[in-house]
Amino acid sequence: MNRLLEAFCRYARVDTMAVEGSRIVPSSPGQLELGRMLAEELRAMGAWEVEHTDKGIVYATIPPSPGSEATVIALIAHVDTSPETSGSGVRPVVHSPYDGGDILYPAAPGLVLSPLKDADLASLRGKTIITSDGTTLLGADDKAGVAVIMETARRLLENPAWPRPGIRICFTCDEEIGRGTDHVDLAKLGASVAYTLDGGGTAEIDAATFSADLAVIRVRGINIHPSIAKGRMVNAVRLAAIFIDRLPRQFLSPETTMDDQGFLHPYRIEGGVAETRIQVLLRDFDTKALAGQAAMLREIASHLEREFPGSGIEVEVRPQYRNMADGLAAEPRAVAFAEEATRRAGMIPRVTRVRGGTDGSRFTEKGLPCPNLSCGEHNLHSPLEWTCLEEMDAACRVIVELAACWAAGRA
Repeated sequence: MNRLLEAFCRYARVDTMAVEGSRIVPSSPGQLELGRMLAEELRAMGAWEVEHTDKGIVYATIPPSPGSEATVIALIAHVDTSPETSGSGVRPVVHSPYDGGDILYPAAPGLVLSPLKDADLASLRGKTIITSDGTTLLGADDKAGVAVIMETARRLLENPAWPRPGIRICFTCDEEIGRGTDHVDLAKLGASVAYTLDGGGTAEIDAATFSADLAVIRVRGINIHPSIAKGRMVNAVRLAAIFIDRLPRQFLSPETTMDDQGFLHPYRIEGGVAETRIQVLLRDFDTKALAGQAAMLREIASHLEREFPGSGIEVEVRPQYRNMADGLAAEPRAVAFAEEATRRAGMIPRVTRVRGGTDGSRFTEKGLPCPNLSCGEHNLHSPLEWTCLEEMDAACRVIVELAACWAAGRA
């Protein structure tokens, strides 16, 4: 447990924030730095075939136990952190044992993590909670997953008699900006099934995610000096505001939906009078429903072009990821073994549907079945982000049991 805590804090201190719009791979130098650290530690613990590529991907192998099934499984986590909150100068703060009350932040007066507003936190009195100092995110997404995989690798290598199949470890870069699987060579990975360690709490097995597209709406107007603008100017900023206002709010926005309901989410707007660009997330568990959402955007654009002569509105839709449930049907053992492993580790498994996506969505879409497992992440992308040491340890125990299931070829 102390080793796991120390490793997580060490990884959290490295600034690996992904940089949107960057043309380099990975998008930030800290991701290469952390990758080098992980590769060195894997070699030192005795892992086989350790490689750190020029794209920042780390591969390694944990050899199978004698007589195990031939199936090779992969354990995957991403080293980058979200660009939504700074990851520079992370200072992990350990609260142990957690007393069950409000957690205050030493460098951010007024910031409070309250169990009254966080049911997960309220249930962990007496455990070890890790936060940032309040000026940055913590980076538990996904350095909790990185630490869990590294500690599990150590435990397996220290106990060669424990049953396990061949295990491939893979650490990816730039997941937070949609590039997490871009430079992973699946042939080199050589696994038949994989698990991302990038989930919240404990005992959850994410077996379905949203399908996702990104819409980029370019609103073009006519710019002219405002002193002579009457009857001549078409203000793209105003048109963009009207466009957003016409998106359904009561039944198709993240603020008003839950469970299996999809949404349209405008999350970025930039530009000026001549041209303004809006980015909108399209999300639904039913992949076919995304086409209907895109058609709605194009219909709004068409109406606005007719209302405001001289304007031009272009809607470009880009695929992002697809519901992993579709691909997991090809390998039902992926989820069944994860459920059994969770029970063997002393917990009640919960198979969940995620109102978002993971690298597992992309890997599954590419033909590698890849559910997502809990590793203790909470309040992601925020200065209020936190993790729990005992939850990370529980994830290690689940993976050890999962390896035993695959070694035997049965639950």
